[in-house]
Amino acid sequence: MMEDEDFQVEIMAKKGCDEELPMSVSTKSSVGFDGVSQQLQPDNVKGRRGEIHGEKPMPAEDSYGEQTIEGEAIDPPERQRSMSMDGRLRDKRFDSFKKTWSDRLERRLSSLRIAPQELDVEANGIRVTETAAVPDERRYFDVLEGPGFDTLRTSEVSVLPEDKKWPFLLRFPINSFGMCLGVSSQAVLWKALATSPAMRFLHVSLTVNLVLWCIALALVCTVSLLYSLKIMCYFEAVRREYYHPIRVNFFFAPWIACLLLAIGVPSSVAVDIHTAVWYIFMAPIFLLELKIYGQWLSGGQRRLAKVANPSSQLSIVGNFVGALLGASMGLLEGAIFFFAVGLAYYTVLFIILYLRVSTNATLPKELHPIYFFFVAVPSIVCLAWAKIRGEFDNVSKIFYFIALFIYFSLAARVNFFRGFRFSLAWWAYTFPMTAAAVATVEYSAQITNTFTRSLSIGFSAISTFAVIAVLMLTIYHAFVLNDLFPNDIAIANTKKRSKLCKKLAKLRSIGSDMRDIETSISGGNARVLSSSFSSDRV
Repeated sequence: MMEDEDFQVEIMAKKGCDEELPMSVSTKSSVGFDGVSQQLQPDNVKGRRGEIHGEKPMPAEDSYGEQTIEGEAIDPPERQRSMSMDGRLRDKRFDSFKKTWSDRLERRLSSLRIAPQELDVEANGIRVTETAAVPDERRYFDVLEGPGFDTLRTSEVSVLPEDKKWPFLLRFPINSFGMCLGVSSQAVLWKALATSPAMRFLHVSLTVNLVLWCIALALVCTVSLLYSLKIMCYFEAVRREYYHPIRVNFFFAPWIACLLLAIGVPSSVAVDIHTAVWYIFMAPIFLLELKIYGQWLSGGQRRLAKVANPSSQLSIVGNFVGALLGASMGLLEGAIFFFAVGLAYYTVLFIILYLRVSTNATLPKELHPIYFFFVAVPSIVCLAWAKIRGEFDNVSKIFYFIALFIYFSLAARVNFFRGFRFSLAWWAYTFPMTAAAVATVEYSAQITNTFTRSLSIGFSAISTFAVIAVLMLTIYHAFVLNDLFPNDIAIANTKKRSKLCKKLAKLRSIGSDMRDIETSISGGNARVLSSSFSSDRV
């Protein structure tokens, strides 16, 4: 056995580190319909294959470079597609992610009687044996790279196939709720434009607020329904998103969108909202904060200095949106509580993000839009404090001017926000721009002059145009180009590192060291030749 492994490593070293090394492991277990490995007898399996095909079993190679060990063949991906109830082929490579609450309960009960079983997952021609638990926090940092932790390292193997498009629900990420934030905040903006005394000269009808609120409500319901289906069908994928150090921040987005819908509700729909609505929407935010903020404070791999990025402000802004709604309902104690908690953690997060303590690397161009979250938080802070105090006082002005300066500083860097393809990250433009526009409208109601009115109109027009443009691009890429939801590689990492990955990493490190040595030797030889040539000339 050891000789075979050494022989494969030697072949890999000769072929080069860029080629994939076929992984040879035993197939004594396979994945069943319940996601738990089932023991198979290799002799029986071989006999059944020979009886079905009426011929002797012959070794075969597929495009993945199938290998054998101890006389047992690894089934290629084509054989993993079994016949479904309606006679169509079903790809079994996604079965490991089809785990529901009932499956989880069944595994918990079975774990009381037997030891934890192992799960064989084969994708991309490589079989990886892993336990049934979700990858721990260390695996996300070991497997993924990049500021957004959304790219697998070259030494790692995806547990899901990369040669085909995954099912839609498996590709539907939690950050899709960013669309809900952008549209629901527009309903709040146009309600402020219609009711603000400083904007009466525009004669904005509340009908616009009603139409936008209905669109936002429909969008929130649609996205919530799709993600609820993902929870029921691919609960394992949802758990992986929750334990992801970056994706977990977007679990605040659904509840923030609901709070914005409550703030922007038209008067024709409801004049007074029951206080129970505030408690229902703030309870999940409070529970998430207990989890996330506790991890920031306790240290470890998920400490704030390790995972801080601009999207982390989503876990902060919910406090201030809740304080804004609570103060408008008369729940001052609850509003002040969440305002104080949010302000404390926002101060620390703001400093860490500006100092870039978590990483010295800049975000990739595709994630540059999330820098606008720096505008969202101080804009909502000034609105929440103004509602708590009952007036737009100096404290509200301080936070508004902070948001205004950051807005102008980001807008001045036009080249920083262009030159990258469209993605769901573009929705990060909409909510912060709209929040700044709403704050400007409230500021113009306190300081009414031509400049503040012009500023309110300008910010409102920019935010509305941004929402319409991003919405049209989203529809075009989703229904015409069909490239809005690519394969979500960030949740396809293995739960423990395989031996093959360790060998590949070791080979790559050896190859890089050899290249460095060759470079240094060639450079030294060149210097020696140049010095000898110059001495000959002398």
